[in-house]
Amino acid sequence: MILGVHVSGAGKIYETLDIAAGLGCQTMQIFARSPQRWRDGAKLDPADIAEFRARREKFKINPVFIHISYLINLASPDKRLYHSSIKAYIDDLLEAEKLGADYIVTHMGSHKETSEAAGIKRLVAALNQIIEATKGMHAGILLENTSGSGSWIGYRFYHQQKIIAGLTNKKRVGLCLDTAHAYLAGYDISTKAGLDQLLDEIEEMVGIKELKLIHLNDAAGALGCHHDRHDHIGKGSIGLAGMKRIINHPKLKNIPMILETPKSNEHSDKENLKLVRKLGG
Repeated sequence: MILGVHVSGAGKIYETLDIAAGLGCQTMQIFARSPQRWRDGAKLDPADIAEFRARREKFKINPVFIHISYLINLASPDKRLYHSSIKAYIDDLLEAEKLGADYIVTHMGSHKETSEAAGIKRLVAALNQIIEATKGMHAGILLENTSGSGSWIGYRFYHQQKIIAGLTNKKRVGLCLDTAHAYLAGYDISTKAGLDQLLDEIEEMVGIKELKLIHLNDAAGALGCHHDRHDHIGKGSIGLAGMKRIINHPKLKNIPMILETPKSNEHSDKENLKLVRKLGG
């Protein structure tokens, strides 16, 4: 099992690796900058980047995922936000490459009450521009499924199918499956039949081989409610048996799993990781 957590870092970026290693993680996810603010010209110090790469090698944390800023919306009809999002995304990819990160995890954006088709069209055009501007890079792009709240796209995997089909260069683009988002979008993965149905849909629409990351989260909400809320492993609507089935599914066992469960107290990550390891045998 390749297991890790999303590490929130208030200090130096390389200190996130100390936290991950202290929790016994093999992989991890971070924000490379504040997820609620634009970059405003700020860049990571080259010395911090070098230290990040050195500590990653020391602790053998692999792969490393960077989650994109919440402000970026590559499906927006607002021209100013749309073009600012593309620029910010390219900057983030350039920085991810310097850090040696493997993937950037991407919410697919909101069409802001235009239409899903229009939002997907804008997203495809943005990704094509981004991929062309960063060609030759190692860092890949993962499209994360959503709970479908508001005007967000990506809550059904035919969205991802259409997006990837529209890309001129697909080699660096894959999928991230968020288990809480899937349940809240209406996939009943608390049952064996529901989980198998979801995986069959991913296989049909995109291909399981394109699934590079699982956000392993229980869901705080009713099936199909579309409210994006995560819960502790086994404490939410997917439940202990459902989470155990996901963790041990033969099609998922070798895919990195990152917990984005609530940090209710200083021991939350440790407790959730311990339970996942127990459920995974």
